[in-house]
Amino acid sequence: MATGIWLIGARGSVATTAVVGAAALKAGLAEPLGCVTELPELRSPALPGLADLVFGGHDIAGIPLAKKAEALVTAGVLPAGITAALGTEIAAAERELRPVPSAERQIDAARRIAADIEDFQRRHRLERVVVVNVSSTEPAAPPHPGHADLAALEESLASTDPVLPASSLNAYAAFTAGCPFVDFTPSTGARLPALAELAARADVPYAGNDGKTGETLVKSVLAPMFAMRHLRVRTWSGTNLLGGGDGANLADPAANAAKAGSKQRVLAETLGYQPQGSSHIEYVDDIGDFKTAWDLITFSGFLGTTMRMDFTWHGCDSALAAPLVLDLARLTAAAHAAGRSGPLGELAFFFKDPLGEVSHALPEQWAVLVRFVRGLAYV
Repeated sequence: MATGIWLIGARGSVATTAVVGAAALKAGLAEPLGCVTELPELRSPALPGLADLVFGGHDIAGIPLAKKAEALVTAGVLPAGITAALGTEIAAAERELRPVPSAERQIDAARRIAADIEDFQRRHRLERVVVVNVSSTEPAAPPHPGHADLAALEESLASTDPVLPASSLNAYAAFTAGCPFVDFTPSTGARLPALAELAARADVPYAGNDGKTGETLVKSVLAPMFAMRHLRVRTWSGTNLLGGGDGANLADPAANAAKAGSKQRVLAETLGYQPQGSSHIEYVDDIGDFKTAWDLITFSGFLGTTMRMDFTWHGCDSALAAPLVLDLARLTAAAHAAGRSGPLGELAFFFKDPLGEVSHALPEQWAVLVRFVRGLAYV
């Protein structure tokens, strides 16, 4: 049976690239570069096939998927001619996209979100649906008494005062519909005690947070090198230039702070201390869907000799993120099929700010991921 991927932010660049990319792979028009689940170490019959994925989703935007794909072709994200070659597949995905439901009370909005997902699963006779949040970054959610436990949350949701940020409301709706949830953003998502309780009650897994695609990916490789060579990192500062919708959204100071916070956690967790410095994020409209990071590292070695290292990372955000969205949906679906529920710390390899007490060193995360996938094959 097929597996559904319900995308929150389904008309955005990452979602569109994932939908078009999956169709291109199914049609044999591209190699699965960037899809780590297609590497020999992770290829497994426990995972749903790339050709068996069906897409739907919600978005507040109304831009047609084909038009968004054409814009990504113009921007150099998608290859020329891809929308003409996959017109039928893009049109099929377009028919499964819905406007974000609204209601005076959040409980009613959540029920409508869940109803859309359940209808999608029923019409396509899907074995399961994984809900993946690839929408814009939210400011950190302020504490609320309704976040503490499920009974308090459901009572609060029945009022007319907003209790949950959009990412968490979507997590609530996903769990209510019996679906796993993946948060590819640094937003609050499922990281509330009440939602953890609901996921346990619904017996579904969830994963997150904040996909690791650029500067932080490099940090998670370099930081273990300094630690293993017993070199003390004195400062680590970075400047990130982002264009596109994500960059525009991060021009908001509150959303920017949420993103920058998730980028810094890897250093303290890997080195065992927090060096001086910070990650700065700046919106540069002209670079579009691409992003550039400049990092400067100073460190001390034998006899206190001070040295430095710097690097530049320039990448296409959607082309880096989209294959990971496909990977995460396949892995989370397989975990659900194997009877897993609750947070999937084994998927830390994909995230800047992963759930649970896990290593932030990429090699260790990779080893955990390989063991996890091998274990799924024997359930």
